[in-house]
Amino acid sequence: MRKNLTRAHLAEAVSPYLTVSRREASDLVDAVLDEIVDTLARGEEVKLSGFGVFSVRAKNERVGRNPRNGEPAKITPRKVVVFRASRVLKARVAAAEEDGAESEG
Repeated sequence: MRKNLTRAHLAEAVSPYLTVSRREASDLVDAVLDEIVDTLARGEEVKLSGFGVFSVRAKNERVGRNPRNGEPAKITPRKVVVFRASRVLKARVAAAEEDGAESEG
């Protein structure tokens, strides 16, 4: 079982469906991921039907703690990418979890 899904794995999975070489599939995967990144960089949402929504959220300045010494430290304002899974994705993950629990026990 794989622990990480890489761009290479995605290209390998896509190439038989498109009847293209792995190189062409890799270029396609890169183009799709670049478009997702560019869209998020513009502050727009990326909705993938049946998968979920990626969006950018602004976090305000706040005071945190330095983990080494416990002293207060200012955390600057920043933007972060957040992901909300769709109901379809949540249901599939839950079903896979249940299948895994049944096969173990």
